[in-house]
Formats: sequence, C-alpha cells, structure tokens
Amino acid sequence: MKNSEILYLYDAKLTNPNGDPDEENRPRMDGDINLVSDLRMKRYIRDYLQSRGKTLFVQKLDDAPVTAGDRIAELKETDTDKLLDRLIDVRLFGATMPVKNDSKNFIGPVQFNWGYSLNQVELLESSITSHFSSEKGNKQGAIGKDYRVKYSFIAFSGVISGKRAEKTRLTEEDVKLLDEGMKNAIPEQITRSKIGQYPRLYMRVEYKDDETILGDMRSKLQLIGETYSLKDITEVKLEIGRLIEHIKKYESKISKIYYYHQEDLHLYSYGKEVSFQEAFDFIDIINL
Repeated sequence: MKNSEILYLYDAKLTNPNGDPDEENRPRMDGDINLVSDLRMKRYIRDYLQSRGKTLFVQKLDDAPVTAGDRIAELKETDTDKLLDRLIDVRLFGATMPVKNDSKNFIGPVQFNWGYSLNQVELLESSITSHFSSEKGNKQGAIGKDYRVKYSFIAFSGVISGKRAEKTRLTEEDVKLLDEGMKNAIPEQITRSKIGQYPRLYMRVEYKDDETILGDMRSKLQLIGETYSLKDITEVKLEIGRLIEHIKKYESKISKIYYYHQEDLHLYSYGKEVSFQEAFDFIDIINL
C-alpha cells in the first residue's frame, strides 16, 4: 500500500464538537481557537463502521465499557492474524491486544493530528433545567450548564502509512471505507450536542510510494476576511492558492487525489473563486 495524507474540513454551528470532561464538558478551547481531539475523530469513524456491520475491537459490550482483555475474551480468538482480519479498527488505528501467549502492540497506519478551528470562535453558555430533581424531596428540576460554539470551521490533518499498513493487514477496501466515513460519519451523529456539524472538504492525497510524506496541508490554507464574526458556512471564503501550488510542486510524487467538496464552501485561488475541479485539473482527481 502507498502513503496518503489527509486534509479534512468540517464546521460546527451552535453545537459542541468535542467536550472536555475535566471542564464541565465545555468545548475544548485554546484561547479563542476551538480544538477537537484525534480520538474524537476516530470515534466518529468507528461508529460509522459499526453502523455498517463491521466488527470492532474498541467498543462497548452491552453498552458498558470493558477492558481490552474482556474484549479479547468475548471475541473468542487467540490467533492475532485472525483477529486483525476481523477487526477493521485495529487495521486502521492500531491497538494493544492482550492475546494469551501472543500479545502485540500494533501502531495504526491511520493517524490524525488534533483538529483546530481556522477561525476565532465564540463560546456560548446557557442554563438548562431538567424535569428531574437533583435530589429526593426537591420540587424543582436540576439546573445545569450547556456550552456550545457559535460557529467553528475545523481543520484536521492525517496520514496513512503504507509501511505500517502491511503490519496491520490494512486493505484498499478498508481505505475506501475510511473515505466513506470521513464524508458521511459526522452527519450521522444526531445527538443533541453533535447535531449541526457538516463535512465541507475532504482530500486524500495518495502518493506513488510508501515513503513520501509532504506534511500538514493546513498550513497552506487561509480564511479570507474577518473570522471572528463568522456565523454560517455561507460566510466562509477559503483561500487555497498556496495549497494548489504545493500540490503542483510535488505533482510527480502524487498518484491521485480522492476528494469530497460540499458546494456551500467557496474556494478561492489568490482571490479568484474556483471549483475544486478547476483548482486541481492538472492531476488525477476522483470525486467520492
């Protein structure tokens, strides 16, 4: 398998992209920049794969958390290679599997950096009242806090390592499912805190070998105009001119680009609006 690098952009409006349990479940923030952990992204993908009937290693049993040892026991398998064939999330993201007499630590070929917002984000706070009382005898409902972002345009970067893919037995079909999950997983999360999030751009740049890594593509992006006042995707203007130049510079190392571009996200190359197809018409691109 060849190396790939991933650029993934989605937005969150009046929702909580990734609550911090140590901070009353507030959205994770670094000043006015909204953060989302790599584990949150992997959880989206795992939930998507599970909804498609795939067997996972990292999942609850009867809706309750379990240890890795308990999960291995429930799978009733002692051959590590056979476990890899069954467990797509281990093939993708790796895991430590405490199999009797054959425990192994697999470093996943698919890894993400933490995501961060390209815009300055305003945090909203409100009080919520439950119909249930906080304690017996209290006639009033319990009062809590609800934290959400006003609008966050979030960028993720990721890598697929061809060399590590061999060790976890990752297949091309697995990568296709990953592409599908990156496009479809987040909209399927319709919980109260997660509704309001939509994928806007996904790029997987596939190289011609298992050695090339060009680096985080987020550094080649810039939002045009005032970012703190953004309230909706229709106000976002994404400058990708430097990204286009970056891809052109290393065109000889690239096999193809798999992509999804949601039409509400407007792309610009040095101030001129372009479609994704126009921007990358010099290379083989495949619309997912």
